[in-house]
Amino acid sequence: MKSEQTIRGRGAQKHLPNSFSKQEFTMEWDEGIDEYTHLDKPTTQIFYENPKKLINKISSPDVGMEYSINPYQGCEHGCVYCYARNSHEYWGLDAGLDFESKIIVKKNASNLLEGELLNSNWKVKPIVLSGNTDCYQPLEKKLRITRGLLKVMAKYRHPVGIITKNVGFLEDLELLEDLAKDNLVRVVLSITSLDEKLRSRLEPRTASSKKKLEAIKILSEKGVPVSIMTAPIIPGLNHSEIPEIIKIASEHGAIDAGYSVVRLNGRVAEIFKGWLENHYPNRSQKVWHQIENLHQGQVNDSNWGQRMKGNGAEADVIKQLFHLARNRYMNGGKRITLNTSKFRRNGNYALDL
Repeated sequence: MKSEQTIRGRGAQKHLPNSFSKQEFTMEWDEGIDEYTHLDKPTTQIFYENPKKLINKISSPDVGMEYSINPYQGCEHGCVYCYARNSHEYWGLDAGLDFESKIIVKKNASNLLEGELLNSNWKVKPIVLSGNTDCYQPLEKKLRITRGLLKVMAKYRHPVGIITKNVGFLEDLELLEDLAKDNLVRVVLSITSLDEKLRSRLEPRTASSKKKLEAIKILSEKGVPVSIMTAPIIPGLNHSEIPEIIKIASEHGAIDAGYSVVRLNGRVAEIFKGWLENHYPNRSQKVWHQIENLHQGQVNDSNWGQRMKGNGAEADVIKQLFHLARNRYMNGGKRITLNTSKFRRNGNYALDL
């Protein structure tokens, strides 16, 4: 039975101990508490930081990008499976409710980006917005940090990729169209499930699958290349949806697809297990063991090359299901190589001589 203390609109249902803290707030004797004041629905708080550097060099060889920018730390989307939750502990916060309600914002991001692109040592490579947390999470509608970054990219004609679970990029459509004219942008939209009940439980504040599909169609019609990620694949919950997701995304204009399997690193394992037992008590053990089967008896694997895809029989089934669908509905998919030749060093126009 679902807990009466469920906090609507949040993935995590509680605060968790910070791995680096010596003290923590706990509720030892539940029967002695008359009012759960600390479980009130948390409102989103904004914290500003002023970093000296913005572009991240990616050393992991299996994430498909060399450079990334994360304008936000923490994410209101509240995806219960999000691997990035643990990074919030480095700020003295927790991977549970803090991660999705206490958002750290890099408000000087566009100025930093411009300075780094003007550096004579910068070698042009596509930069991906997101990678750790979503650049189009709900706060973007108010703060427009990502929009500012896209304006800088457009000014200097710099290639940029976008990975998101939301459709806020539609408000920046004119910038995306401008970049697409020179093959400078690619959007990757993550679709976890077409089942709205499951989607709203897994990732409470992301866009619905219907809105995502509509956004794919709009981007496609405007000439902006868009792909999808069927991620994360959770055996026993959404793995059977892989063919239908790829089929319907292709019909709306998506040109390629990728996938990754769920991996429950650090505190994420505790959050996801509680969520699973709360929402799907009758099959929680089965799903949990299937996740373990993906990672050699564990729910997480940190080994490069297999952490994203898993291994073993469960992983093989998912791999075959994905590739069969991708080949059938997307003709194997179309890889986009973004243009690096249009970059305006120092913001100046290039002359074709």
